[in-house]
Amino acid sequence: MSTVSLNPLPVSKHPNNLSRCSPWLTPTAYFLGEHFVLPSYFSDIAVVGQHYLSHQGPIILAPTHRARWDSIMIPYAAGRSVTGRDLHFMVTSDEVKGVQGWFIRRLGGFAINVRSPSVSSLRHGIDLLQQEQMMVIYPEGGIFRDREVHRLKPGLARIALQAEAQTHELGVKVIPVSLYYDPAMPHWRSRAEIAFGQPLEVSKYLPTQENRALTAEEVKPAARQLTADLAVAMTDLSKAQTKRVAEPQPE
Repeated sequence: MSTVSLNPLPVSKHPNNLSRCSPWLTPTAYFLGEHFVLPSYFSDIAVVGQHYLSHQGPIILAPTHRARWDSIMIPYAAGRSVTGRDLHFMVTSDEVKGVQGWFIRRLGGFAINVRSPSVSSLRHGIDLLQQEQMMVIYPEGGIFRDREVHRLKPGLARIALQAEAQTHELGVKVIPVSLYYDPAMPHWRSRAEIAFGQPLEVSKYLPTQENRALTAEEVKPAARQLTADLAVAMTDLSKAQTKRVAEPQPE
C-alpha cells in the first residue's frame, strides 16, 4: 500500500514557501486593518458565531471566498484581537510573487501549487496543525461572487486527517466560515458579514485508531466524507447568512 509519510522531510529547497509571522509586521498589519482600513472602507461589518472560535488547539478555518477583502476580514473576526492568535493562510503559488509575496510570507502565508501540490507544502500544513496553530484554507480554491458554495477541493481534509492521525488526541477542528458582501462586488461603504459555524471534529473521520500515517487507500474515503460534510455545513451557513443579511434593516 502507498502511504502519505509523516516522517520529517528534508529541509525545503524553497524555504520562502513556508510561513512565519513577523513579530513587527503582523501586529502592525492587524492593527491597521482592524482600526483603519476596514472601518474606513465598509459602512458596517457584522460578525456572527465567534463563540465557536478557540484560543488554543489546532484549527482550520474553511471560508467561502468572495473577494480579495476576505484575507483581511478573517483576521479582523478571528485574529489576535479576538483569539490572541495569528493566522496562517494557505495561498496559491501565484500570490506569493513580488512585493505582495514578500508581505504574505511574513504575515503567516505559505504557498501551494493547486495544480500540483508539493509534499513540502502539504507537510508544512500538517506541521502547523501539530504545533496547534490556526490555519486558513479556502476549500473552493478560487473567488466566487455568486453566493453559492462551489465544489470543495480535497486538500483541506487530507491535511486535517493526516495531522490528527498522529496521536488521535490532537483535536483538530475544521470551522466553516461564510463571508457576505452587499453588494457582491464590494465598494466603498458596502456592508459585510463574517459568520462562523459549528466545528467539525476531525477525529470522528479517522478510519483507524492506530497512531500512524494513513495510507492513500485510507485517506481517500475519509477525506471524501469530511469534505462532503464540510460542504453541507458551508452551504447551510451561507444560506442562513444570505437570508439574515437580506432582511430589511431597522430604521
